[in-house]
Amino acid sequence: MTPNNFQSFIHLLEEEGELHRIKTEVDPYLEITEISIKAQLEDKPAILFENVKGSKFPLAINTMASAKRIELALGEDPSKTGENLVNFVDSLNPPNIKSLWSNKKWIPNLLSTFPKTKRKSEVSENFLSNPNLSDLPLLHCWPEDGGKFITLPLVITQHPENGSYNIGMYRMHMYDSKSTGMHMQIEKGGGFHHYQAEQMGQPLELAVAIGGDPALILSAIMPLPEGIGEMQFCGMLRRSRTKLIKCKTIDLKAPAESEFILEGYLNPNERKLEGPFGDHFGHYSEAAEFPVFHINAIQHKNNPIYPATVVGKPPQEDKFMGDCTQSILGPLIKLIHPEIKSTWAYFEAGFHNLLVVSTENRYTREPFKTALAILGQGQLSLTKTIILVNSNVDVKNKSQILQEIRKNFNPQSDFLLLSKTPLDTLDFTGESMHKGSKMIIDATGYNTTSVNPVPIPKDIRTFSNQIIDWRFIGNTLLAISVKGIGRNVINKLLSNKLLENVKIIAFVSEDVNINNDVELLWGIFTRFDPASDITFREAILKGINPSYEGTMFIDSTWKKGYQKPLVMDQKIINKVESKWETYWK
Repeated sequence: MTPNNFQSFIHLLEEEGELHRIKTEVDPYLEITEISIKAQLEDKPAILFENVKGSKFPLAINTMASAKRIELALGEDPSKTGENLVNFVDSLNPPNIKSLWSNKKWIPNLLSTFPKTKRKSEVSENFLSNPNLSDLPLLHCWPEDGGKFITLPLVITQHPENGSYNIGMYRMHMYDSKSTGMHMQIEKGGGFHHYQAEQMGQPLELAVAIGGDPALILSAIMPLPEGIGEMQFCGMLRRSRTKLIKCKTIDLKAPAESEFILEGYLNPNERKLEGPFGDHFGHYSEAAEFPVFHINAIQHKNNPIYPATVVGKPPQEDKFMGDCTQSILGPLIKLIHPEIKSTWAYFEAGFHNLLVVSTENRYTREPFKTALAILGQGQLSLTKTIILVNSNVDVKNKSQILQEIRKNFNPQSDFLLLSKTPLDTLDFTGESMHKGSKMIIDATGYNTTSVNPVPIPKDIRTFSNQIIDWRFIGNTLLAISVKGIGRNVINKLLSNKLLENVKIIAFVSEDVNINNDVELLWGIFTRFDPASDITFREAILKGINPSYEGTMFIDSTWKKGYQKPLVMDQKIINKVESKWETYWK
């Protein structure tokens, strides 16, 4: 059994030595962010801040910032959950008495998918008809954020026609004591509900649960197939039914085990500037117009705990939450596409920017067909780069993947550029918000290129005074950090024969440490648009069909118009450093 509410999860973490209480007063303006990031990098336990400046409520953070905490949240390793789920679904195809009987142990899990409505709940112990968001310990996470944000909300909406529920996690920018922004990104269920309500010219009622049980929190971030509700799915994960309670001012039900419930609505066609916000791509996301959430009332438990999370330059807590999600749901894609053996989206690249897929190549160009199918499915459609490898390749092994590219990738036949495609809301590299391009690299061939060592010059810096440092990885990827725009250096190297056997040359800005694998992947994949920033040694048109040959050049330098990378105020860094030992007494 998994913890059935947030406070039981906190107690479990403490029993397992995975939680530390900080009694020193801390400031929700930047200080908590810096503490949580430094704690995560030093493998410290989750933190319960008992004395948050300006609030009477304690704040918990980093509660899922490790593999062990994720396992405690679910009651088992998420990879095992995913494997069991796939085996169960696969064994019922086709359904028959024998298969149902052999899977009778799943009956309690299936029965747990039906939510249960309660008449009373602890969350109703305090009802505030005149709410004030300032009473909550909302975080101002990064120096140039637009204000305070609710960072771990469970946003509950109902389809205005068919009545189906959705729970999503959309950050909430506090405007005043009774209203926030509602950052519903594209391809999100709540956004679809809001769109439908606007088409009908009516408000969308909305409840926000803060502090649900961990299975519900994880379900809210999962890209579940349409028709599968988060409340039902988390019941299966938790192995117990999700308990609901009727809201008091709107016609919705919300999780009864919540610490807080905010009740309100979105007016049709009402928008307000939301952001900027330091997001999980490691940059500020662009301030833009988003729906406005008007709050009617707030309910909360006696002595509630306010949960929060911080996102930014990886690795952060969302690494573990995202990896958990794909460990559970990733294997399900094999039921639709049997040629797929495994998939892995890289947290270093913000998940959506890099997906590696291992496939069994059964006929000519089937890998491209598979990649295009993936790009047509739900939130996977927001993937920017797909790398296809053979079925025997470990999709989590970066070295193996580079070797497959080195051996098997020929841009003339194995590169596909898709321009004019939808883009993740947080991606700032395209022509405008939600508009960009994608690329597919097929490395599933068999030894089409020599695997002999690739000779390169002793010092790449001699080619340009813009070059600061360089690193040649796996005889495949030459990473070069430069001052200014990478395009200027690319133009100098395009015709240089000394580098013509290098498969990929990627240019990053000087703020990227190219000797750190996590930072290098972040620096490359969050700062280029394929259609604008990819160049090959040769590119010609055959009719209207482009053909590419030779080295692939990627300009991943920071460019004018890009959002700023996240940098903490040095005064806050110094403050936290000076108090560090005090926090951990």
